[in-house]
Amino acid sequence: MIRPPGPGRSRRRADEGDLEVFVADEQSDHPVDLVRWELLARLVLEAEGVSGEAELSLLFVDEASITDLNRSFMGQDGPTDVLAFPIDDDNVGVGRSPDGSTTGPERDPVTDVPLLLGDVVVCPAVAARNAPTHAGTYQDEIDLLVVHGVLHVLGWDHATPEETIQMQAREREMLDRFAQRAR
Repeated sequence: MIRPPGPGRSRRRADEGDLEVFVADEQSDHPVDLVRWELLARLVLEAEGVSGEAELSLLFVDEASITDLNRSFMGQDGPTDVLAFPIDDDNVGVGRSPDGSTTGPERDPVTDVPLLLGDVVVCPAVAARNAPTHAGTYQDEIDLLVVHGVLHVLGWDHATPEETIQMQAREREMLDRFAQRAR
C-alpha cells in the first residue's frame, strides 16, 4: 500500500543536480501546453520536498494508448484520465536510482545518478470529456490530473476514505498555490 508522505517518509535531497521533468505530447486530439504543465509538475514536486537530481516523466497520450495501459497495469477495460507509475524503493525514499543494484569504483548509487520518480500519463481526450462536470474547463481538468498524478508518484493514495480526504485536500492546496502561476 502506498501511503501519503509524512514524518516517516523522507525525501531524497541532494546538494547538486537538477530536478528534471520530461514532458511529451504523444497525441494530436487536444492542445497541450507542455511548458505550463511541466512547470506545474515541477512546482508540486518541489512543494513535496523533492530536490536535487531527480526525474519525472509527464506524458500526454491518446485514448487507445491510455486504454492499453489501463488494461495492462490496472486490469480495467476502457480509457481513463490519468495513470501514475511510481518507482518506489524504500531504500532510497521515493523513487529508485537506475542500476542501483550495481556499484562501480567510487560510485555512490544513491547520489551519483538521478533519482527516478516515475511516470504520469494523462489522456487529454478523456480530460476534455470529463471537464464540464468535474473541474470546469479543459485547462483546469488537466491541472488537476497533473497534480493528482504527481502526488500518486510521490506516494499519496485514495484507497480509503481518510486517504481520499487527505489527498483531495493536498490537491486543492497545490492547485490554489500553483495553477495560476503555471499559466
